[in-house]
Order: sequence, then C-alpha cells, then structure tokens
Amino acid sequence: MNRAAQDILKRIPKVDRVLEWPEISLLLTLHPRTEIVKAVRCCLETIREQILRNGSETVPDEDGIMTAIATELARRGARSLQAVVNATGVVIHTNLGRAPLAKQAEEAIHTVAKGYSNLEYNLVNGERGLRNSHLEELICELTGAEAALVVNNNAAAVILALSTLAANREVIISRGELVEIGGSFRIPDVMRQSGATLVEIGTTNRTHRSDFQSAITEKSALLLKVHTSNFSIVGFTTAVTVAELADLGNENGIPVMLDAGSGCLIDLAPHGIRGEATIRHFLDQGADVVTFSGDKLLGGPQAGIITGQRKLIDPMKQHPLLRAFRPDKLTLAALEATLLLYRDERQALRNIPTLAMLTITWPQLSHRAGLLIRRLRRSAPGTVTFIKHQGESSAGGGSFPLLRLATVLIEVRIQGFSAQQIEAALRRAATPVIGRIHQERLLLDVRTILDSDINALTDSLNEAAAKLARNFQ
Repeated sequence: MNRAAQDILKRIPKVDRVLEWPEISLLLTLHPRTEIVKAVRCCLETIREQILRNGSETVPDEDGIMTAIATELARRGARSLQAVVNATGVVIHTNLGRAPLAKQAEEAIHTVAKGYSNLEYNLVNGERGLRNSHLEELICELTGAEAALVVNNNAAAVILALSTLAANREVIISRGELVEIGGSFRIPDVMRQSGATLVEIGTTNRTHRSDFQSAITEKSALLLKVHTSNFSIVGFTTAVTVAELADLGNENGIPVMLDAGSGCLIDLAPHGIRGEATIRHFLDQGADVVTFSGDKLLGGPQAGIITGQRKLIDPMKQHPLLRAFRPDKLTLAALEATLLLYRDERQALRNIPTLAMLTITWPQLSHRAGLLIRRLRRSAPGTVTFIKHQGESSAGGGSFPLLRLATVLIEVRIQGFSAQQIEAALRRAATPVIGRIHQERLLLDVRTILDSDINALTDSLNEAAAKLARNFQ
C-alpha cells in the first residue's frame, strides 16, 4: 500500500465515532443497536475496499456515509424471499417457485394460518385425528385409487415408498429411466438411501418386457417405472408400458410402482397438449403405486402424493420416515383447495393458474398482449418502446419436455441501453421482473404474466427506466 492510500484510509471515520453522530440517534429509535453497528461496519469496510481495490481517492462525507448506512439497514431488513413477475414463458418454473396458487388455495392458507385448526383433531368424536384424513378421500375420488398419502414432495414420496416396500430387496428398473432431475436428484441415489438394491436392465434407448422378466428373482420387491421428466429419447426406442409391467407383475406376484413425476389429473389433449397421461389412467392400467408432485401440472403447493392399493400404502402410513416427510397445515390447506377445483374440470381450467396458462388460446394471448402494451405505453417514459413478436413458451417443471406453445412476446427497448442492461435493471426493481434475452433483445412472454402482475410490471418498468437514466447521465 502506498503512502497516498494510507493517508486516504486515515480519513475514514472509526465505528465508535460514527455511532456518536446525531443522525444515529434517530436510527436507534427504528432499529436495534446491534443492527446499526453491523450496518456501520459494512459501509466503512466497503469504503476501504473501494480505496484499496478501485483506487478511489475520496471518502464520502457524513451525509454520504449516513445514506449508505440507511440503505444497508433497509437491505438487511428486507425479506430475501419475494414475489417476482415471471415473464420467461416457462409456466412451471422451478427457480421461480413452480406453480402459482389459485385464489381458493390462497384463501385456504390464510384461514388456517391465522389461528388454530383441526389438523390432527377429529371433530366428530372429539379425539385425536390423522392429518392425512383431510385429503385421502378426495385424492381417491379424483384418481380412482384405493388409498392415498400426502408427503412434502415427490422425492419424499419415492423414498418412503421404496423404504416401505423394498428395503433390503431388489427393485428392477430400465436403464433409460435412471434419471437425474433438478438439484441432483438421482434415482440410483434415492434407491440407496431407501435401502433398496438397484437392478438395472435394458439399454439407454431400448428395454423390453423380457428384460424385466429375466431380472426377476426371489429377492425382487418392485418393478419400477420412472417418468423421464425433463428429457425425451426419440428415434430407435422401445419402452415397456405400465400395462405390460402390470401384467408381468401379476404373473410374478410383484407390485408395480410408477414415479409419474409431474402428475396430471385431467386430460389436456382436447386443448392441444398431448403426451402426459393422467394419474387415473396409470392406475387403470394396473400400476399398484403411483407417486407424483403437487406443485407442477397439478398446480398446487409443494407436495408429494402417493396413490394406489391400500395394502401397499397403509404400511407407509406406519413407517418411521413419514414423520420426517409429513406436510404442514398450510400445505394441506392449499392442496385441498386446489384438489376441490378438480371436481369440476371447467373450474380447474379457469381458476388454477398453471392450467389456465397452459391452455390459453392464441387469440386470447394476442388480445392480452395488445391490452398490456397499451397499458405500459400510457405510463412509460418516452425513452421506452414496446414491440410485439411471435414466439414459443414451454411447460417446464419436467412436464412435456418437447412441447412448444405458440405465444406472444413483448420486446422492451429503452433508448441508449442494451438488452442486458435493461434485464438487470428489471431484475433489481422493487418487484423483480424476470424475462429472457434472445438475439440481443429483452423479451417478456405474455403467457406467464398474471393479471395480478400488471400493476407491478408497470411500476418496475418505470423504475428500471428511471434508474438507468440516473446512472448513465
């Protein structure tokens, strides 16, 4: 460090001295002293780093330091988890919280969260109840299953089922279905954790019924089929269907389990979305146990749902792992409200945001885009322009990996700034807006912009334009 830098560093006030400033007394009425001390230290350390790393030759005056302290206090007090506007066009976006909830689910959460509930209390006989009882009958009604169990996600559902049905025994699965999904969730790792032994058969692209048959021994506990989730193998391929596995399982007295992944409860083919069978279809084909997620295609909260034969699911309800995997009251409330909508398919398609976004028609999208652009233009500064384009959306969340949905994109331009600069400014707004950059253009996909997002989107665009203008004047 040269002498000039040393002299500059000496001008940075000490922490104790800053804490004696009159402005700090006002902050002490609003924040704990420990938080103010941390903010002061952080701001002074930032000034030191700017001098040492960037060669800054100035130390902010008292007003500048107090502004930095107030900003740091606000940052420390802000919630890390916050709402964002999903303008990416990925409907079930894992990084953005997957499925947004229906209003009915929001209301159910609020009702249960604000006070006590009958989570594990039987109101009929006045005795202790079971939390799974709130949903089992409804799930069975919607899927045709004999029994059902809810846990906190589908990974937990798979581990619980394997631990109960196949611990210290063998599970036979096709090599082409040994998947890894987001967060390094790997089927082979799950099997090891459950105590089951993996028996891998077939090849990456082709597995036959005879491969399963040849692998069956007295140690075989399950025939397992896994949804390939976020990828698809095409071309020279052969796979064993659930119905074929069920026939084989019946012949050999071995249950068939399916990890269905996303979990679809209604047939979306009439809406042009094909390739995802319903849970009822898999059970009708003969699957003995089917697991799936609650927060993907189903459109509810994060949950894992296990459906199937009572004789196989009842032991899971007694397994020690269930306590670690059980859902809380808020999850159960939101899931029940979501599932109730499925009793009327029209209500489900209209009120569950995931289904509404997937099935919205092109004319509806185009109309919404026009309304949105007119709304944005009315309030945006003159430096901001909007251009409508055609594009594609995707389902996301491991659903329909090959599906591309025609959509409408709004390109946002702010005079004098690149797409990357605009994207960063929107991402850092009070309500972050997450879009996508394609061919040096910032694009907002109308499909995933909720009606409730429009005010926040408008404010965030204006905020981003103003910040960019200030920073580059």
